[in-house]
Amino acid sequence: MSAVLRVVLDQVVSPTDADLAMASRELARALVASTPSGCEVAAIVPSGADVAGTVEGAVQGLASLARMPLARRELAASWQLGVAPGVGGGMIHSPTLLAPLVKHDRVHDHDQTVVTLWDLDAWERPEELARGAVTWHKAMLKRAVKHADAVVVPTHAHAARLADIAPDGDRIRVIAGAAPAGFRVPTDEVGRRRSLGLPEGFLLVAGSAARSARLADAFTAIARAGADLPVVVIDAREGEEPAVLDLAAAAGLAEARLHVRGSLEDADRAAVLAGAVVFLAPSQASAFPWRMVEALTIGLPIVAADSDVHRDVLLDGGVLAGADDDLGEAMAAALAQVLGSTAAVERYTVLAGDRGRAFSWRSAAERVWQLHADL
Repeated sequence: MSAVLRVVLDQVVSPTDADLAMASRELARALVASTPSGCEVAAIVPSGADVAGTVEGAVQGLASLARMPLARRELAASWQLGVAPGVGGGMIHSPTLLAPLVKHDRVHDHDQTVVTLWDLDAWERPEELARGAVTWHKAMLKRAVKHADAVVVPTHAHAARLADIAPDGDRIRVIAGAAPAGFRVPTDEVGRRRSLGLPEGFLLVAGSAARSARLADAFTAIARAGADLPVVVIDAREGEEPAVLDLAAAAGLAEARLHVRGSLEDADRAAVLAGAVVFLAPSQASAFPWRMVEALTIGLPIVAADSDVHRDVLLDGGVLAGADDDLGEAMAAALAQVLGSTAAVERYTVLAGDRGRAFSWRSAAERVWQLHADL
């Protein structure tokens, strides 16, 4: 009889966040590809139109599909209350915090439930989130503390911070994410950048106009470093362009230099990263830096605000700007260091590419299998 690892794939069926959907899809694919002998991977999904076709199209090789009687929104509310009829036991792994966190017997029935927490936004920047989202995340973490056999976080910095927020830190495990499988510069990169209306050779920043994204510090760094290059911002939320332009103007950047774009598909993001000279990461939030990892995968020089998360992810793959009172000035000095010469840019390109090879979904999947075996 095979041991079955059942993965919650609500983000594949009804995505609420593009990065969480990507992580769920890629981890599930890697789990299937790395399945140990005598094991299988199955899925738990909410109800919806053509659920089977959607999941099978995204993740091939699943042994079975357990469709819950509720759509994702209702399922999230039900599991928040600890109501999880029809789920069953066994090994359950969720690439997010959404899981049937109920009382179970791991010792005698071999039931186990593991959840994943990619950020601590509900605790660090609740004022920037919808009240319902903050309430849900905090309630689900309380259930995880009570019922989860392990909580996966992407960095040791997350683990330390989470241990401060919630007790029972001995159940926290660190498994990093990665860029989408096959994330590389597309052959039509120039055409994609032209279609997006972007120039060649620019400084790149990812983030919204929210205070925690700290775009103002990135813009200040660019202005003070005297880097006479266009500036591209991606991942801006819909309708935020005026606010982003105001932040840039306040830092002394001319509006003509700035190009603001929203969420992009994988190939377009890869093309944008390939057209950049340096990627700036000013946010110091305890969230997994997906765009930084993608920049490392492409081999793009990085200047990042010093933070525990960035130290874990970047290591020697880029330049950390000291956590001074004036982050903009610190990042300006770091940016000037990277742009100081052609040799410097080439050196940081190599360092970024070397560090980028440390992140893979195959490695993450193998660690997930090991985690469940250890439990």
